[in-house]
Amino acid sequence: MKKLIVVLILVLGFSCAETKTQTVELSCGQCQFGLTSQEGCDLAVRIDNESYFVDGANIDDFGDAHDEETGFCEVIRTAEVSGEIVDHRFKVNTIVIKE
Repeated sequence: MKKLIVVLILVLGFSCAETKTQTVELSCGQCQFGLTSQEGCDLAVRIDNESYFVDGANIDDFGDAHDEETGFCEVIRTAEVSGEIVDHRFKVNTIVIKE
């Protein structure tokens, strides 16, 4: 019984662990970060001068990607994100744009 309780505590601890957030640059991978591994305009993050396409969010989730003032194909924006890099792609959990 004690082993079961320990296992449950460990499982709950890992499932409730906070995901670390970090400040990144967020923009169009092709238009702003020069990524060429896929065609079209796709959301990407730049972390420590390395760029990664984003899985879990779309470039148009934050408005028109081609808007001259706020569109990701036109400007690089700063955001707080949580997620992880897997197979040279950023698997996003949350994105909060900083204005």
